Amino acid sequence: MPSDDEEPRPVTRDRVGDYLLSKGYRFIVDDDGDLTGTWDGSRFWFLLLGEHDKIVQVRGRWQRQVPLEQRGAVSLALNDWNRERIWPKAYVREEEGMLALYSEVSADFEPGATDAQLAQILACGLGTGVQLFAALEATIPGPGPTTGLPDD
Repeated sequence: MPSDDEEPRPVTRDRVGDYLLSKGYRFIVDDDGDLTGTWDGSRFWFLLLGEHDKIVQVRGRWQRQVPLEQRGAVSLALNDWNRERIWPKAYVREEEGMLALYSEVSADFEPGATDAQLAQILACGLGTGVQLFAALEATIPGPGPTTGLPDD
């Protein structure tokens, strides 16, 4: 159990990896050096962004893609999600003639983070991303093509 007086330490990929390993999660390091894995069929990345890698971001990409013709329905569903919830930020991008749906939770840890703070943002990003994608399964019609992302 973390001590209440634990000092924040710099956030590193090793610390993110240690958290994921402590939960028994499977992940890989991709060609860009980012940690990534598959949860409930959808791909998630654990990124360190910004000039000095001080912003932690958990980004998910839904396993399904949606035809461009469904942009209106997708936009309404994501707008409802963003209006009613704080996390994750949900958005759509056009990729290779299809719509890809993403989740993101980010936190600026410039002064560093305790283990508990880091664990909280990683759990939030992963947990709320999985919730978003489960809600989309019930909201967006049809099976749609999958992303073709390999399972780990």
